[in-house]
Amino acid sequence: MNSNPRQLKLLEVVRSQGSASVEQLADKLDVTLQTVRRDVQRLSEAGLLTRFHGGVRVPSSTVENIAHQQRESLNADGKARIARAVAREVPHDCSLILNIGTTTEAIAKALLHHKGLRVITNNLNVAAILCDNADCEVIVVGGVVRPRDRGIVGEAAVDFIRQFKVDIALIGISGIESDGTLRDFDYREVKVAQAIIAHARQVWLAADGSKFNRPAMVELARLSQIDRLFTDSAPPDPFPGLLAEAGVTCDIAHG
Repeated sequence: MNSNPRQLKLLEVVRSQGSASVEQLADKLDVTLQTVRRDVQRLSEAGLLTRFHGGVRVPSSTVENIAHQQRESLNADGKARIARAVAREVPHDCSLILNIGTTTEAIAKALLHHKGLRVITNNLNVAAILCDNADCEVIVVGGVVRPRDRGIVGEAAVDFIRQFKVDIALIGISGIESDGTLRDFDYREVKVAQAIIAHARQVWLAADGSKFNRPAMVELARLSQIDRLFTDSAPPDPFPGLLAEAGVTCDIAHG
């Protein structure tokens, strides 16, 4: 699905409260009950909300992400805007690392016309996309391939990345919590992402609006370890203050 701004706001409300009735959501969003029920149906089918009689709550799992195909279609327009905003800032003739995630895959598509790139990735989808750019050298990290999303994880991947120091790390994330932590679901993926952060001169985080206040089990990093955040809408409270305190530049890719 391609979530619209109203549906992203609905997700934000539910995540901030943990659960909400259909009536509460209609009041907060200033829309009809029918509109809320239709949005809830779509979001629950995508695995982003769990319905109960009269309302919805956040999915109970903080240990497993939703399926790659569902994530790929979720807010695809917002991710494409983020990708274009990132691509405009990436210079030609530089070195990059792109990690696992549907947003980084969108960024790879936006980089197809860049020249002189040297890209390291632990995402086979990113590698396949950028191989169509004849002016881009693609280096694939070694390790264990995770079948559900073609991500490469494990200690071999960490050791491989430690050989390099790139200009920019372009990373995605599963969730940004209100304490300023960046979180993900698979500790093996997190270990690789931590190595990526440690071996980049700049770290750019790409996260659409659905990632704010989204819980996940494993801490990957803190906002203070990020140089720039690219997102598709203004972050909700308390994130503007957290970003300012951490010295993170926030780039909003408006429609």
